[in-house]
Amino acid sequence: MSILVTGGAGYIGSHTVVELLNAGREVVIIDNFSNSKPEVLERIKQITGKDFKFYEIDYLNRKELEKVFEENEIEAVMNFAGYKAVGESVQNPLKYYNNNVSGAIGLLETMNKYNVKKFIFSSSATVYGEPEKIPITEDCKTGGTTNPYGTTKLFIEQILQDLYKSDETWDIAILRYFNPVGAHESGLIGEEPQGIPSNLMPYVVRVASGDLEQLSVFGNDYDTPDGTGVRDYIHVVDLAQGHIKALEKLEKEKTGIYTYNLGTGVGYSVLDMVKAFEEVTGKKVKYKIVERRPGDIAICYSNPQKAKIELGWQAIKTLKDMCKASWGYMQK
Repeated sequence: MSILVTGGAGYIGSHTVVELLNAGREVVIIDNFSNSKPEVLERIKQITGKDFKFYEIDYLNRKELEKVFEENEIEAVMNFAGYKAVGESVQNPLKYYNNNVSGAIGLLETMNKYNVKKFIFSSSATVYGEPEKIPITEDCKTGGTTNPYGTTKLFIEQILQDLYKSDETWDIAILRYFNPVGAHESGLIGEEPQGIPSNLMPYVVRVASGDLEQLSVFGNDYDTPDGTGVRDYIHVVDLAQGHIKALEKLEKEKTGIYTYNLGTGVGYSVLDMVKAFEEVTGKKVKYKIVERRPGDIAICYSNPQKAKIELGWQAIKTLKDMCKASWGYMQK
C-alpha cells in the first residue's frame, strides 16, 4: 500500500517524501513541475537510498489522475499541489481558485471513486485572517482571509468539513502551516521557487549570494517591536515530520476529522530573520523598506500545543538552524 503525494517534487512535498521513505513507506509522487524541478526526484533517491513511483501529470487532469489510482494501491493521500504565493494570488485569483479548489475537489472525487478515504491537507495559518488572539489556537475563528490564496485554503477546509459530515468513513487531517523555511541537512533539497521568490528566506539567501540586489521589507510601521511583520517560522523538516505523525494518527483512529497548527509557537520579525541570517553566515543582507504588501497582516504565530499533545509532535529546530540550512542549500 502506497501514500500518494501530489506536488511531491515541490518544497514541502519533497521533504515529506524523504520522511515517508525514511519511515519505510511506499510512495507514489505526482507533479507537473509548475513550481519544482525534475532533478529533485533524483536527489530524494540520493538522500534516502530508496525508490518510488512517479507520474508527470497535472492533478487537474482527471483521466491521468484516475490512471494513478488504477495502477497503484493507494492507502492515503497527502496534497501539496496547491499554488502558494500570496502576492500572485491577489493578481491572479482565478488561477488559484482553479488549481487549489477545483484541483482538490477533483482529487477528493477520485479518492471517493477508488474508496481511498485517508486525506492529509496542507492548509495555512492564513485561514485565520486577522487573528482574534495571539498565539493562535485551532479553535480561533477562521475567515476574513486577506488574500485569495488564504481563501482557497479556507474553502477547501469547509469542503472537507462538509464531506466528513456527509460520510463519516473519511479520515482527514487538516494541517495549518505557519511559515516553512530551511532545507534538508544534506543540502540536496530546499526551497527553489521559479523566478523571483515570493517568500522571505529564499529572497534573503539570494541577496546574500549576490543573485539579487536587495531585500524589500514590506512595511516597518506595523504594531510590532521593530515595525516589521512578525511570523512563526518553522523548519521544513520539522513540518514534514508533522505529516508523518498526522498519518500515524489517521491510521490509529480509523475515522475522524482533525485540525492542527504546525508552528513553533514563537514569532520573529522580518528584521529578526535578517539579523539571524547575517550572524549564522557572516553575509550582509542589504534591504530597503517599501510599502506594505496587500494581503499581509502584522503578527501571526501559533500555539502548537494541540499537535504536541495529540500527535506527539513538536518543532525542535531553531531560527539559526533554518538560516544555516537555507544557506547550505544555496551553496550546494
